[in-house]
Amino acid sequence: MDSDPTAYIKAAAAVGAGSAGATATTATTATTATTAAAPAAASAAAGGTDIQVKPADQKPRTPEERWSEFATAQEAPPSRPVRILRAVGRGLVHEYTLVIVAALLVAVAMTWPTLRYPAYTIPQDIWDPTLQAWQMAWSGHILLTDPANLWNANTFFPEKYSFAFSDSLLGYAPAGMIGTGPEAALIRYNIMFVLAHALTLIGAYALVRQLGAGRIGGAVAGLAFTFAPWRLAQEGHLHIISAGGIPLALAMLARGHGFSLRHGYRPERRHVGWAVGGWLVAAWQVSLGFGIGLPFAYVLALVVLVSAIVYGIRTVLRRRKPFGKKLLIADLIGGAIFAAVGALIALPYFRVTELHPYAQRNIAEIDFFSPPWRSLLLAPKESLPWGDLHEPAREGLPWPPEMTLLPGFALYALALIGLLFSVWKLHVRLLLLAGAVVAAVLALGMEVFDGRYTYVPLFDFLPGWNGIRTPGRLIMWTTLFLGILAAGAVSEFGRRAHRVARTRIPSWPGPWLRAAMVIPVLLVLAEGLNRTAHPVVPVQPAAMRTVDGPMLVLPTAELSDMHVMLWSTTTFQQVANGGSGFTPRRTAELRKAAETFPDPVSIGYLRSLGIRTVVLLRDSAPGTPWERAGDVPVESLGITREDLEDSVVFRL
Repeated sequence: MDSDPTAYIKAAAAVGAGSAGATATTATTATTATTAAAPAAASAAAGGTDIQVKPADQKPRTPEERWSEFATAQEAPPSRPVRILRAVGRGLVHEYTLVIVAALLVAVAMTWPTLRYPAYTIPQDIWDPTLQAWQMAWSGHILLTDPANLWNANTFFPEKYSFAFSDSLLGYAPAGMIGTGPEAALIRYNIMFVLAHALTLIGAYALVRQLGAGRIGGAVAGLAFTFAPWRLAQEGHLHIISAGGIPLALAMLARGHGFSLRHGYRPERRHVGWAVGGWLVAAWQVSLGFGIGLPFAYVLALVVLVSAIVYGIRTVLRRRKPFGKKLLIADLIGGAIFAAVGALIALPYFRVTELHPYAQRNIAEIDFFSPPWRSLLLAPKESLPWGDLHEPAREGLPWPPEMTLLPGFALYALALIGLLFSVWKLHVRLLLLAGAVVAAVLALGMEVFDGRYTYVPLFDFLPGWNGIRTPGRLIMWTTLFLGILAAGAVSEFGRRAHRVARTRIPSWPGPWLRAAMVIPVLLVLAEGLNRTAHPVVPVQPAAMRTVDGPMLVLPTAELSDMHVMLWSTTTFQQVANGGSGFTPRRTAELRKAAETFPDPVSIGYLRSLGIRTVVLLRDSAPGTPWERAGDVPVESLGITREDLEDSVVFRL
């Protein structure tokens, strides 16, 4: 069909002219009118009729709405499973998820072969570790069966409060509720031994990160604090290596109060939950024992005091920043819980000192265990890099296991660099240096000015401080301060490296620069390499699974009795045997009286204590006073004897 093209143009012009003079209502429908103009123009061209454009019956459209039909279609919200998967994915790549996984892997590798034969071997030696394996087993068992008798353990019969004769590791009681018997106790101990290293690494990393260091700096400080050479001499003391709660609690408290060394106090970052969590972790740390828990409590009290003074001064000078009632209440409640836990655990220890006043430490004992200055440069024999090299120097030490206090030469070097080159401000660096020096001086005990102005005032005036026998363990705080200094240097290097990298294309550090940033990590990790022994633990005698108490196991001595404590974890029968930080006088008298067993005098003495059974271990008897005790006739002694495969059981 023929048509004139000009007709369409004229029709469109007529529509445009009409729209220009239309009312406001007509103007809002210009789009609709224009859309209808084309068929109207075609009709006018064909028949020559007038064009009448009527607005469509619809709501007016805003200018933004005119373009909405060109927009991309909006996505439907994701379903719940999709949201869950996305949250899980974000969690898996979160910094602290990766830190936890890495810490576990490093802890397993650095403590290997602890988990190779966990039911048969134990780290360091077969004395204190077996005692601590029993401690975890006892606390878990008694809290499930008879919590009121927690502190009256089944060992050292008939002594009271015997669970308080050494640090209790009470915080590990939940683990002690799993499994029974010596093998379960060994597996439990070995697992907690590895986890203690992992937690220490995580806690130190979290603290240094919260204070403002970078990731590499946090890794350096965490590894240096966890695997410092001096710790290798303490691998047989789970209550000493279980220090992860200290930096973790400090990190959580700092996070809850919006504080960092690098950025100061930032009230907008406060979080009540983190503050409460920090107090709870601190209380758990103290529950593991006062060997390192007591100094931590005093450090925490000092931090709170200094913070309150600084905040008060700022208030007077009208420089106060908001603190918040909720945070204050959280601190009061958390601090009360921390103090209550410490007091409740301390009560049985005070009771022990009342019953056994000779168990208290004295200045002469502190003096014996005080390390010389050169101890700060000496590593224990378990150190793979330095153990053999330092052997001649260790020979002159009165008690090398407590006097090899090397935090690490790499850590010393990095901390020294951190004094000159760091992300921390100058006054912060000086405070960290002062903290490291003060802690080192205290760790030397009576060595500096005979302790008159250093250790003795703490011993005399701070409640509970006289219970600390070995001051060298305070080197832990020197290690922490040096680690923070080292983290400042490494973080500053990383910051400048990234600044240089931004000028490159692509804008990230090159391979050599990235390798240089990893070198400090490798150095501090290398100094933690060790050759810790993993001896096989003596097998439980069959009699320990069947014979009831109260009983005495022969031979008896302070160290071998620790094995008896472990063997008793099957039924937890009462045993007169026991090993701890001190020996009760009645236990010493019992051992002396039992040397002539079986005879009328020793039998009468044992009966007077309430002991009704004596188990003689044949394999352990040679070379002891009880070497021939199993062959002595007992018919005239009023007792009976039962010969078992590996032991002899005497019924009194």
